Amino acid sequence: MAIYHLEAKVISRGTGRSACAASAYMSCSAIYNDYDGVQHDYTRKQGLVWSNVFLPDCAPVEWQDRAVLWNSVEEAEKTKDSRLAREFVVALPVELGKLDWINLLSKFIYQQFVNEGMCADVAIHDTDGHNPHAHILLTVRPLNENGTWQYKTEKEYLCAKDGEERGFTAAEFKDAQKDGWEKQYLYKVGKKKEYMAPSVAEAQGLERTSKHPKSTKYGRQNPISERWNSEEQLVLWREAWANAVNHSLERYGFDERVDHRSFAEQGRDEQPTIHEGVAARALEKKGIVSDRCELNRQIRRDNALLREIKAQVKKLLEAVKNTIPALAEAMESVREKMIIFKYQLGYILSGKRRLTKSLDVMKPELEHYTRIAGQIREKSKERNTLLAEKKKIPALNIIKHRDLSRRIAELTEELEELRSEKKQLLAMLDYVEDTTLSAVKMDVSAMEANLAKLEQQEQKYTAELDAALAEYSELKAQAADFDSDELAMAQLEIRPQKEASAESKIQAAYGDKYDFWTMIGAKRDVAELLGEEEPRSIRERLRRKELEKERINQARQPERKKQKDRGWER
Repeated sequence: MAIYHLEAKVISRGTGRSACAASAYMSCSAIYNDYDGVQHDYTRKQGLVWSNVFLPDCAPVEWQDRAVLWNSVEEAEKTKDSRLAREFVVALPVELGKLDWINLLSKFIYQQFVNEGMCADVAIHDTDGHNPHAHILLTVRPLNENGTWQYKTEKEYLCAKDGEERGFTAAEFKDAQKDGWEKQYLYKVGKKKEYMAPSVAEAQGLERTSKHPKSTKYGRQNPISERWNSEEQLVLWREAWANAVNHSLERYGFDERVDHRSFAEQGRDEQPTIHEGVAARALEKKGIVSDRCELNRQIRRDNALLREIKAQVKKLLEAVKNTIPALAEAMESVREKMIIFKYQLGYILSGKRRLTKSLDVMKPELEHYTRIAGQIREKSKERNTLLAEKKKIPALNIIKHRDLSRRIAELTEELEELRSEKKQLLAMLDYVEDTTLSAVKMDVSAMEANLAKLEQQEQKYTAELDAALAEYSELKAQAADFDSDELAMAQLEIRPQKEASAESKIQAAYGDKYDFWTMIGAKRDVAELLGEEEPRSIRERLRRKELEKERINQARQPERKKQKDRGWER
């Protein structure tokens, strides 16, 4: 079933990543990084379905080669902690095919990114045939009309005038200076240092201690970059992806839909936590009780209902007299009890079927999750070991440094892929991102415990149904001396009232979990179990009997008249 998953990441040198390595990894290609001299070769990696590079009109044509594009990005960034690219990992609808995925991604990327001036490097992965997803690698610097990179941030000087402070870029300061604004520098005031304008400091005869003017810590961000980096924009992108997926599903005739909003924003009571993750999907959404506590409460309500029915039937059996109305009342009361038992068995069977189906899905995914978690631990350990080894090696050993850097970069990209796959797997199972392996195992164990409880309840109600059937057979044996059609007719007269009573008791016990069709099935199953005739057949047979009695009475009237006349003569 289609799921919503959009994971946003930033490729930064500060976290040990590079844009060239990320692009090579997702496209299963080889890219040489001019910035650090490392060759990133992932040509033997499996799972690539399709890849492409999308460029805005102002971008150089040679950037269609992803190696040229991302080396240009690496060259434009000078610091050791620069943000190089933005990456989105999105889940693709399993209902669609490869061409549909390509159309969906292409339209989404052009509308949301390329038309905004970003370059996009895209790859579709589906390693095992059950987890289609796409990596979208985006540039973070805006482009000028001539295809050169704009600035991400610009130095902003905090200038002073008449006791007021205001920020200006270098270009803005040229005009502001004419209006009397001055840059501020550090001056020694007694034992302290303070920023002030040169004119104010000279009037006091203060000594300047630094040549660097006062400025904001991070400078002024490019307005375009600021919008791209905002939380509001990320929310819009998340919504746009949900709309794009839903439009494709609707276009190709699928009923499934995805929603980018949280459960709270959707107005849903259930929370996406480890306590109601898989249980909420397998039980609440599929018509069974939503969690373990509710299931136990439901069982207690069922047992209370069972005790009430038993007490009523016992009382009726004790009061039974050898009359048709009393027998009909007792038999329909037992029949009412059987309908309730059949409903409970049908409800339990439905729950077992859905729980079993969920576990059949969950267990393989748990094995997959366990395997991924193990790989993440192993690769993290290896990466930390190599980082420690690299620090110990002398800087002059360039070849060893380069080999270690290459392997560390490979491990970093592999870890990112595994973490993305883990997050997507958790999203498929309706868990939050920081869910631990032990929490998933606990939920699977809980589902198995619920299944065992349902099986116990099934055995219990099956035994009760058999006992009720035996009671009904005993009452039927007591009625052997009565007209079977008259007894059946007496039962039919009170049956609607008894069935309504059964429905009322079930609705009171199950509340909003009551299912109309399960009740219809319970009534039908009881009728088949008791071998009941159609009411129309019974009524027709009784009507024929009445007609036959009337005919016999009419035939006997002349004989009775003769006998009466003889009596008068005597």
